[in-house]
Amino acid sequence: MTTSAIPVNPSPGSGATPPADGSAAEPEQAAAPALTERLDHLDALVRLGTGRLDQPLLDEARDLLDRAGQRLRLSGEHTVVTLAGGTGSGKSSLFNAICGLELSPTGIRRPMTSRAHACVWGLDGAGPLLDWLDVDKRHRYARASALDLERADSSLQGLVLLDLPDHDSIRAVHRAEVDRFVTVADLLVWVVDPQKYADAALHRNYIVPFARHAGVTLIVLNQIDRLQPGEVDDCVADLRRLLEAEGLADPRIITTSAVSEDGVRGFRDVLVDTVAARRARSQRLAADIDRLAERFAAHRPPADIPTGVDARRRDELVRALTDAAGAPAVAEAMESAYELRAADFVGWPVQALVTRLRSDPLRRMRLTELREELRGAFTGPVGALQGDVDAALQSVTDGVTADLPAPFARSVRAAARTHAAELPEALGVAVREALPTFNQVPRWWWLVKTWQYFLVLVSVLGVAWIVLLVVYGAAGEARTARCSARPA
Repeated sequence: MTTSAIPVNPSPGSGATPPADGSAAEPEQAAAPALTERLDHLDALVRLGTGRLDQPLLDEARDLLDRAGQRLRLSGEHTVVTLAGGTGSGKSSLFNAICGLELSPTGIRRPMTSRAHACVWGLDGAGPLLDWLDVDKRHRYARASALDLERADSSLQGLVLLDLPDHDSIRAVHRAEVDRFVTVADLLVWVVDPQKYADAALHRNYIVPFARHAGVTLIVLNQIDRLQPGEVDDCVADLRRLLEAEGLADPRIITTSAVSEDGVRGFRDVLVDTVAARRARSQRLAADIDRLAERFAAHRPPADIPTGVDARRRDELVRALTDAAGAPAVAEAMESAYELRAADFVGWPVQALVTRLRSDPLRRMRLTELREELRGAFTGPVGALQGDVDAALQSVTDGVTADLPAPFARSVRAAARTHAAELPEALGVAVREALPTFNQVPRWWWLVKTWQYFLVLVSVLGVAWIVLLVVYGAAGEARTARCSARPA
């Protein structure tokens, strides 16, 4: 029996064929509603955060939503597993050992792998997935032989195994290839060797940033054939300590040797379990969401976030805008004008007559026309100063946003100033329309005025009567005196 490799170039329209009993797909199908709901929430968060949160964070969230949507539309029967590692870690040898063929080049000259190589177990639906992964068609292979009918190979049905370039390559294109596949793989497998497992480039650029992806990360300590039996456990313990110190919770570490007869059995068992569970795809997306959620959490507002302006601050804003519009000064002027008009209307008529006959400075000020002058003063933006309006808005928004995170505070301040430029004119119009009219005379003014004129009339009549009596009395006395002066 032999094993052969066939290039994978199926038509993009081919679809995945689910298992006959459907049992293999049940775990991921059960997790799909929760994952879809989380993606919906993330989409809502991006929409609500636009213009409020940091743009790089929103762009990363949009990229995740786009990537998740594309991955969920592609084959769910295939699990994408990447073999990544540094120069000389032996990942290509490990890749060939799992595939059973010399598909990825190995040798002394490094780096040997310049483009990702893919080996696929199960062709149905693999074509569109590999196109999305952008794996060169020259480097796609599939296991297809009589051995695939046996349990040993059929247990890997649905596996897409990728051998990546070295992440520490001196060529930037190789590092960019690794970075791209690390963001889309369902299971991240980092292959390290006993000499370079503490490589700073690996831990700084990949282990620490993806520490929350422990559930979809596997660390393979390769080339243990170079260690003494007692040294393997020490090396694994030190590697575990290092990974846990960098935030990788309960890291999964297995040991391999591509040159020994059973050196990759443990790794193969992990791949079999991963493919059978059909959960790596949803777990990877969930881990990506968790990682992004941590960054969004820094912008989370307090639980008792205000949903509006409370009555006290609303009253303060009204008072501040009233002062900005000059309403108190207008009210004082109107009060003075009304007092003068009332004095003119209900004052003692005799005094009013005397006032008209003499020069009055107050009357020259045309206080009776004050209303029209005040109305004309509030026909435009000069009714209220923009600086005073801005200060009033700033005072209220500072109180509302005191406990809000910075992005939300900026959003509230921006919303508060949405119509700030229109407020001075609106305040001027409001004050102008609120001015009372001088033409409206209270009824009691008429009653007082009528009563006063009646009193004046009575007084005039009384004085005239008295004068008449005095004149008549004086005339009578004069006649009596003349009569008394005549000789008898």
